[in-house]
Amino acid sequence: MASPRSRPPLAERVEELLSAGGPLPIVAAGDPVLRAGTVRYDGQLGPALLARFVEALRVSMRAAPGVGLAAPQVGVELRIAVVEDPAPVPEEVRAARGRVPLPFRVLVNPSYEPVGTARAAFFEGCLSVPGWQAVVARPAEVRLTGADEHGRPLDEVVTGWPARIVQHETDHLDGTLYLDRAETRSLSSQDAVAERWAQPTPERAARELGFDLP
Repeated sequence: MASPRSRPPLAERVEELLSAGGPLPIVAAGDPVLRAGTVRYDGQLGPALLARFVEALRVSMRAAPGVGLAAPQVGVELRIAVVEDPAPVPEEVRAARGRVPLPFRVLVNPSYEPVGTARAAFFEGCLSVPGWQAVVARPAEVRLTGADEHGRPLDEVVTGWPARIVQHETDHLDGTLYLDRAETRSLSSQDAVAERWAQPTPERAARELGFDLP
């Protein structure tokens, strides 16, 4: 029996992906690449190609628009993600959610662990699950480790909405979607969230849809 044809080297596939120019197409839920996990970045792309790939992730995230994008979301099984949030929200939302600006940054081989036991629950969405949101309870504070695109180590404590973004994107690198952690009774269309659940916290949604908050 013939063996399956091997895939081209990762660098070749990334070169082909970038060759079209413009924002990269975002993979939707149901594609196995979102569930397969990733391999650690260990120079597979080389510095120049890595820089081009990171820039393409940045362009694609902003065009979507979103506040984070992980490599598997564009079909690349590398442990790399980008995050950025200008946090253009009213003060009451900022205060309730801890949504403060998060400057653009690259996460290479990131991981996180909870700091303390506090958890926060808010509606969350995903570029790979367009049109829907659900409430996800996550650690309110996490320790983020890894490196940046230049190999400089990261080891810091992240809180509030930036902690949620970091967890969401790092989960993608482990083959986990936010829906895996969500309160399923909270699942709502984007329109329903805008019309009914736009309050700074999901307390009303919990009462009316029948789910518990931490």
